[in-house]
Amino acid sequence: MINRRTLIQGIASATTTSGLIFSSPNTYSADIKTLKISHQFPGGTIDKGDFRDRLARKFAQEVEKKTKGELKFEVYPGSSLMKTVAQFSALRKAALDVSVYPLAYAGGEVQEVNIGLMPCMVTSYEQGYAWKKAEIGREITKLLEAKGIKIVTWIWQAGGVVSKSTPILNPDDVKGLKVRGGSREMDLMLKGAGGIISSVPSNEIYPAMQTGSLDAAVTSSTSLISFRLEEIAKAITTGRGKSFWFMLEPLLMSKAVYDSLTAQQQKAIDEVGLDLESFAISMAKADDEEVSKIYKSAGATVYDMDSAVIAKWKKIAQETAWTDFSSRSTECDRFLKLALAVS
Repeated sequence: MINRRTLIQGIASATTTSGLIFSSPNTYSADIKTLKISHQFPGGTIDKGDFRDRLARKFAQEVEKKTKGELKFEVYPGSSLMKTVAQFSALRKAALDVSVYPLAYAGGEVQEVNIGLMPCMVTSYEQGYAWKKAEIGREITKLLEAKGIKIVTWIWQAGGVVSKSTPILNPDDVKGLKVRGGSREMDLMLKGAGGIISSVPSNEIYPAMQTGSLDAAVTSSTSLISFRLEEIAKAITTGRGKSFWFMLEPLLMSKAVYDSLTAQQQKAIDEVGLDLESFAISMAKADDEEVSKIYKSAGATVYDMDSAVIAKWKKIAQETAWTDFSSRSTECDRFLKLALAVS
C-alpha cells in the first residue's frame, strides 16, 4: 500500500496536467482513432494507484491490443480534461469519449439515475451486481442509451464516513455537523438525521474539510484512500462488511462514438468492459479492508457498521430519500420499485 500511495502523491502533478497517452507516433493517421478517457480520480499507472484509474488504463491497453492498434486512448485523470460533473453531459454530446463516472452526479440531468446512490437500497456487492441482469439494470441501460450513453463496465463501490472530530456511526452522530453525502438522496437522509448538507464532488472533499466548510463526508473506500483524507481525519466508519452507502460508478462511453465504430471494434470494447468487472469487484473489496489499516496507522479511530446501525439509517432513508425520489415522477417511482425487487 505504501508504494501505491507514494506513487499517487509523487506523480499527481504530472498526471493532472496532461493525459497519459496509449499511442504510437502514427496515432492520428487516417486508419486509427484516438479516444479520450476522463475521470476525477488521482492518476497512477496500470499497476499502481487508484483502481478506477487503473481500470481506465487496463481498458485502454486491452482494447488497443484487441483492435490491433485501430483504437488508441488518452487517459486524463484528476478531472484534468474537464470538470467532474460536466463529463456526463460531454459524453451525451460526444464531446468526450469515455469516463469512469459516479452515476448519481448526473441526477441533475437525468433524475432517475440517482437510484445508483440511494441510501440503504444496496447493502452488498452481490446485490448491486445482481441489478445488471435484473429489470432495474435493463431499464438503467435503456434509459442511458436513450440519453446517448452506453455502460461499458458495471462498477459498484461501498463507502464509509470520515470525520474531522467525533465518530459518525449512528444517525444522532451527524446532528449539527456539515456533512457531504454524494447524491441528493444521500444528502436527504443525512439532513433527516440532523446534518447540515454541503455538496461537493469527492475530489473536493479534502480542501473542504481543510477549510472547515465540511466536518464529515461519505464517499467510497477507494476515494477515502486516494484523496488522503486520513491526513485530516480523527475518525472513520468503514464500508467493509455492511454500509448504507453503495454507489454505481460505471465505465461509460458516448453511444454516438460507440456506434461510429466497426463491429469488431465494438466487440472488443464489449469484451474488455465485461472482463474488467471482476477486477473492479476485487479491487473495491480490497480497498474496503485497506482503508481501516491506513486510517488506524494515521491515528484515527476506526468503526464498522452492523445490522442494527443500518436499520436505524434505513428508517430515516425510507422517510426522506426514498419518499422524495418516488414522488418526483412516475418513472422515479417505477425505478425505486424495480430496485427494491432485487434482494
